[in-house]
Amino acid sequence: MTVVLMSSLTRISDLSTKQYDIARIDRNLWASGDYVAGEIIGAPHRVYSIELASGRMVRVLAGDCVIGAFGSRSATLEGVGSWADIEGYEMNAMTSAGLFGTVTSMSRIIPPTLNLTYLGHVVRRGKKVCMSDFAIKSAAGSFNIPTILLVGTSMSAGKTTTGRLVIHELEGMGKNVVGAKLTGAGRYRDILSFRDAGADAVFDFVDAGLPSTVESESVFRNAIRPLLHHIDNLKPDFLVAEAGASPLEPYNGAAAIEELSGNIKCTILCASDPYAVVGVEKAFGLKPDLVTGPASSTSAAIDLVRKLADVDALNVMDPESVPPLRAILRRTLGI
Repeated sequence: MTVVLMSSLTRISDLSTKQYDIARIDRNLWASGDYVAGEIIGAPHRVYSIELASGRMVRVLAGDCVIGAFGSRSATLEGVGSWADIEGYEMNAMTSAGLFGTVTSMSRIIPPTLNLTYLGHVVRRGKKVCMSDFAIKSAAGSFNIPTILLVGTSMSAGKTTTGRLVIHELEGMGKNVVGAKLTGAGRYRDILSFRDAGADAVFDFVDAGLPSTVESESVFRNAIRPLLHHIDNLKPDFLVAEAGASPLEPYNGAAAIEELSGNIKCTILCASDPYAVVGVEKAFGLKPDLVTGPASSTSAAIDLVRKLADVDALNVMDPESVPPLRAILRRTLGI
């Protein structure tokens, strides 16, 4: 019996509970967000793992079947690729969440990707099943929730770590907090960590029907607005919103910030180094209320951030950073 694994991109769907078929369809009908099945091929190595719909990581073996979704990725530190680059029927899992495509550029410092053969699309009654079929739908509305924006100078700049601490502190003040990751490439563990930190509800762009936010700006905005309306209907005290990667990368970070604008009360820039703070300020015109991440790892780094950008910086890995972080949140949010 073939092992069938539901990747975390299927977590918004009913594929684990309702019947479906697998069938190959014409290439000109393929699109981002399609649910597809792939058979794992190649010799397993230490990263031959898939993130399940529950968020749990499992090791996989050749011959296993994984249900994931077509999409695109443009990661500065890891890999670049797209479903549109697939030639024939061989493809890669560009993230452990089941984002399928062909990698066209890969960092030499990370292991190779998981390789698969395209078995076919997930279909019902002859029609392909897509992520958008299960996206949060919300009638036309508004978004007026005070927001703490987490933005980075790159991926792996400390946004999720900072977000967890911010959520933990706000919940400790008795506030109702929603955590959201509005841009990036589909992985469940980031927003699960927001929930573990105490968030009353968590969402990401997968809930909006997107496998990643490497999409046209119009597709992104049309998908993310119903999600923001849904969050507004929950009436939390605050939204902690992470914009994955940086606003200058092709993940629609700038569009996400525009969708939130007017409601952003505190901006935290998670930076890879002090000079990157200046780069984002100049390139994007972003003046943060606080800098965290590797750019604040030591007192020397913090001093350099203050000298270069005239912005406060905190090493949120240091327990002594909690009181000043709490003070910044109280001041910017009017608590």
